[in-house]
Amino acid sequence: MGMGLFGGLALFLFGMDQMADALKAVAGERMKDILARLTTNRFMGALTGAFVTAVINSSSVTTVLVVGFISAGLMSLAQSVGVIMGANIGSTVTAQLIAFKVTKAALLMIGIGFTMLFASKRERIRHYGGMLMGLGMVFFGMGVMSDAMAPLRSYQPFLDLMQTMQNPLIGILVAAAFTGLIQSSAATTGIVIVMASQGFVNLPTGIALAFGANIGTCVTALLAAIGKPREAVRAAVVHILFNVAGVLVWVGLIGQLAEFVTWISPQYPELAGTERIAAETPRQIANAHTLFNVANTILFIGLTGQFARLAEWLVPDKPLEEEALVVRAKYLDEELLSTPSLALDRVRLEVLHMGERVQDMMRRIMPAILSGNRETLHDIERMDDDVDTLHAQIITYLGKISRLSLTENQTAEMIRLMEAVNDLENIGDVIETNLIVLGNERIDQGVSISQPTREILNNFHVAVNQAVEAAVLAVAQKSELAARTVTSKKQEITRIADSAAAHQAQRLVAEEPNRIPAYTIEIDIIEKLKRIYYFAKRMAKTVESDDATEAS
Repeated sequence: MGMGLFGGLALFLFGMDQMADALKAVAGERMKDILARLTTNRFMGALTGAFVTAVINSSSVTTVLVVGFISAGLMSLAQSVGVIMGANIGSTVTAQLIAFKVTKAALLMIGIGFTMLFASKRERIRHYGGMLMGLGMVFFGMGVMSDAMAPLRSYQPFLDLMQTMQNPLIGILVAAAFTGLIQSSAATTGIVIVMASQGFVNLPTGIALAFGANIGTCVTALLAAIGKPREAVRAAVVHILFNVAGVLVWVGLIGQLAEFVTWISPQYPELAGTERIAAETPRQIANAHTLFNVANTILFIGLTGQFARLAEWLVPDKPLEEEALVVRAKYLDEELLSTPSLALDRVRLEVLHMGERVQDMMRRIMPAILSGNRETLHDIERMDDDVDTLHAQIITYLGKISRLSLTENQTAEMIRLMEAVNDLENIGDVIETNLIVLGNERIDQGVSISQPTREILNNFHVAVNQAVEAAVLAVAQKSELAARTVTSKKQEITRIADSAAAHQAQRLVAEEPNRIPAYTIEIDIIEKLKRIYYFAKRMAKTVESDDATEAS
């Protein structure tokens, strides 16, 4: 019996995971776009959150996407509350699905899914095959668990244990603890439905266990938020507040909810006793689970602002001094590694974060060299340490993505992103190892730079800086327009560089005092700026279409 329960649960969980992976591969990218566009108000946010979660079969992924939008300034915390509420509704679709008694068709579904997965060369068909195979495993696992539980009908200690579960508070606590342990509310609900199908669980007990699963699933969100930016922690807190508040509202109304659900659900009066309970209760529990989450969303949708403010009060911003000491990736989330398309999007956002540091270095380096400000040069040098840290974190994350099952397009995109991140890090290194050194040499040697030369270097610096900014934007937003802005600067950069070199040569011929040290430093600055443009152009070419790349 124990082997049957354990094996059935393993099949059930593996099937859920397989189905979720296939769903996210098929629809993850489109669901992200829908989530970004259709959350203009709290009501649309709730509807969108429900739809997206139902499609990708993961409320945790929906929450992670929401956190990314908040971090990127595309969504406020108050807007995200509606989406999180809707995600709870979307997560009940799994319970509705597994309440269907189709265990007899499970092996057929597995067989058809396997054939689609391994016989088809079309990627989309293979994903649909994985989806069907996963669903079949879910039902087959439920059947195995159900058969394994059958002998327990005559095992008195187990029946006594089930009797204690009729206390709603005990049921809620047990289900919350179990869900927190296995980190899957769908699995808990599935097991409850299996137990109901064997007549071990009546409707009020099943509802209490579903309530507990709703609280226990918050553990997943909380664990995912550990070590993450404040926005992620606040989103997890909102999730906890909403789920706990909902259970507190309904815990005293379980009897009334059970009566209403019995009234709206299919009934089988031709059956009697345990047999009737086993036939009716699974669907009733699934309906109660959905109704509970829909009612909570309707009840609390007008309080999204209050939920957001309470979360901000419970999780305040870190002091600026503390924040400044901690440099880490803002957007790279392990939770999204199960959906490569979304994980790659997060890398692009992190490139923007890293690019902001490099752009700050670029903006400050020329004024620091020309003014001879050693303190600023030292600050810029420290900033490159941050760039190196972010570079290492992005490359590590891309390495994890590379070990996933990727499409050809995703593999190509991952390689291009790796190249772009390396080029961005190279820009930081040129500033740190070359331009900062030249700035310090200029101070040490007491070299003065004439006003005409200052103007030439400033103009060159502005042009290269614009190219770097456009290159970062091109990679972060996958913008071919921004990429063409970079590559189209090639003639301008060449012209300014040639003009600057000619100016330096004329001054060298004029045999001005101390021209040799000045000439060496100024020419080196020009060469290093040209080198930076070279890396910016390489970044841009990772985004441009093949035709445009060949033309440039």
